[in-house]
Amino acid sequence: MTTVLIVDDSVVDRKLAGGCLKNCDLEVAFACDGREALDLLAGDLPDVVVTDLQMPEVDGLELVKQIRKLHRHVPVILMTAHGNEEVAVSALKAGAASYVPKKNLSRDLEETVNSVLSVASSERAEQRILESLTSVSMKFELGNEIGALRPLIMVMQGHMRQLGVCDESDIVRVSTALQEGLINAIEHGNLELDSTLRELKDNTYQKLGDERRKQEPYASRKAYVTAEFNREGCRWTIRDEGQGFDPASLPDPCEPVNLQRVSGRGLLLIRTFMDEVSFNDNASEITMFRKRTQP
Repeated sequence: MTTVLIVDDSVVDRKLAGGCLKNCDLEVAFACDGREALDLLAGDLPDVVVTDLQMPEVDGLELVKQIRKLHRHVPVILMTAHGNEEVAVSALKAGAASYVPKKNLSRDLEETVNSVLSVASSERAEQRILESLTSVSMKFELGNEIGALRPLIMVMQGHMRQLGVCDESDIVRVSTALQEGLINAIEHGNLELDSTLRELKDNTYQKLGDERRKQEPYASRKAYVTAEFNREGCRWTIRDEGQGFDPASLPDPCEPVNLQRVSGRGLLLIRTFMDEVSFNDNASEITMFRKRTQP
C-alpha cells in the first residue's frame, strides 16, 4: 500500500493532517520531528513525505535537504504557516515537490498528495524502463556552427548517465574530449583552419572561419556523428568532409616542448580522456571509445 509519512512536532497538527487523508487509500505514518523522520526513512521508505517547516533539532528545510541527498526519489510536500514563507521558498529550491498552507490543509492536502504521488509514480516507472535500457545508437548530421555542439553534447551526457557509463566528473572529461573532436572536425576539417592562426592577435582565425562558413566549398560541408552507448561503454565516430591530413605529421602533444603550442591541445585532451582513439587513413574520421567505469 502507498505510504505517507507526516512530520510535525505538534500533535494537533499531525492528527489534522492525518485526518485530511483518511478517505484516501493510503497508509499514514507519523514522526514528531525531522530527526525521527530520518530514522524512519533509514528503514522502510514512504512514497511521499508531508512535513512542517518549524521543528526542533532537524527542521523542515534540513529534512528536505537530507531526503534529497539520501532518498532522491521520495518527494516532499511542505505544510506552511504564516510567517515562514521565506523558509518555504528555500525548501522548494532545495528540492521540495509542493506545499500546502496549513490553513488550507482540509481543502488541499488530499489533492496535493495525490497529484505528487501521480507524478512520482510516472517518474519511477520511467526510471525502471530506463534501467532496462541496454544500448542506444544515434546518428547526427551537423553544419559548421559551433553553437550547435552544446545541445548535442547534453544529449550524449544524458545517455551516459542513463546507462551508468561513468560518474559525473568523468562525464565532464569525456564531454570535453567529445567537444574537442567535434570542433576539430568543423574548424580544421570542414573549414580547413590552421591552428597556428590562433597565435595571431588580430582575430585572423575567427574572421577566416566566419568567412568560410559563407563560402564554397566550405559552407556546404557537413560533420557526421555516430554515437553508440551500451553497458560496456560509449563509442563515437566523427567524420568531416575536409581534405584530411596525415595524423603521423602531428607533433606529439604529450611532449613537454609541445604543451604550450596551440596546435595539438584538442588531441591531447581526447587521448587523455578517452580509452581508445583511432583515425582513418587521411584523418577525416576519428573514432573514440570510453570504457564503462561505473560498477
